[in-house]
Amino acid sequence: MKQVKVALVVVAVVIAAASLVVSHALTRDLSRQEQQNMKVWAEAMRSLRAADETTDLNLVLAVLGGNSSIPVVVLDGDGGVTTFRNIDIDARTAADSTAFLLGRARAMQAAGRVVTLSLAPPEVERPAREDVIYVCYDESLMLRRLASYPYVQLGVVGLFIALAIFALLSSKRAEQNKVWVGLSKETAHQLGTPISSLMAWQEVLAETYPDDPLLPEMRKDVRRLELIAERFSKIGSRPELREENLPDVIGRVVEYIGRRTSDRVTLSVSYPGDVVHVWMNAPLFEWVVENLCKNAIDAMHGEGSISIYVSRRASHVVIDVKDTGCGIRARHFRSVFKPGFTTKKRGWGLGLSLAKRIVEEYHRGRIYVKQSEPGRGTTFCIELPAGAPPGA
Repeated sequence: MKQVKVALVVVAVVIAAASLVVSHALTRDLSRQEQQNMKVWAEAMRSLRAADETTDLNLVLAVLGGNSSIPVVVLDGDGGVTTFRNIDIDARTAADSTAFLLGRARAMQAAGRVVTLSLAPPEVERPAREDVIYVCYDESLMLRRLASYPYVQLGVVGLFIALAIFALLSSKRAEQNKVWVGLSKETAHQLGTPISSLMAWQEVLAETYPDDPLLPEMRKDVRRLELIAERFSKIGSRPELREENLPDVIGRVVEYIGRRTSDRVTLSVSYPGDVVHVWMNAPLFEWVVENLCKNAIDAMHGEGSISIYVSRRASHVVIDVKDTGCGIRARHFRSVFKPGFTTKKRGWGLGLSLAKRIVEEYHRGRIYVKQSEPGRGTTFCIELPAGAPPGA
């Protein structure tokens, strides 16, 4: 899929480059044609100035009147304006008009668009100043439009392509969300029946063997299953946020992970001195921290340490989850949150994607890879808004 996207981008770049090359060639040819036309127009001007009884004035006037698009300013040898054509003057007085035309003529001369004509006889090598005129011309409106049109066209096409890609990605993301939501709710529904059955059997066992030491552990596991079903049922709907004590929430996760992992894995938590209250949905956020811890245990192959650091900033509470696992390459820092991305032989690649959704969409926070190095561990960072609930 990635190769197809790259190929499409390359094809689009080639088409855009070809369009610009062809447009540039057409503009250059039209510019040369206008330059040649102005030379003919200048010759007609000289013929009009030197006209006698043998001059065909109809032909000369036809050439001069045929220019209806190229702006022209004719200057005499002293630099004064003698005539002009195809120029809209933006001035109030005659002096302002003259100054405006002189400014346009100097700009044309600076751009090299000027034809110098001598009105003296051909045998005169150095004509006097009064026998010289300067025909200054500019690009026609059509030439300027032709030169700028490809860029406008490419801009419009690029805008439509960007909108199409955005719509496609949004549609794909919405479709993925529907799949995840449907899968989550169906999982919660399927778990409901066996959980209800286990709760009933638990009551039967409690009546038959009231002093059995395994019953409290069974109750904990059943409550855990209820919590998992609740988490899945809340995916896709806006969860209710409450003000929670963050150390209590993280403490429950650490206690649960600690009982179900090897003694070779060390879990430690560090909190600031004051109380840390955060608006959150505790069951979902516990799932996020639990997912990070389980991924860390897998990355450490069941041996190492996980350190959770909680700190407070001006407007955010920061939770760093650091492990001593195999680490993540820098180029995968963003990819790990994409659905389907996994480095495990057995995994769906949805854990971190759902964690990102819970943190960013439901809690208006951030989750990202803060630091990682292959062979030296990884630190994930979660930032949650402090104070009022998100969206309040």
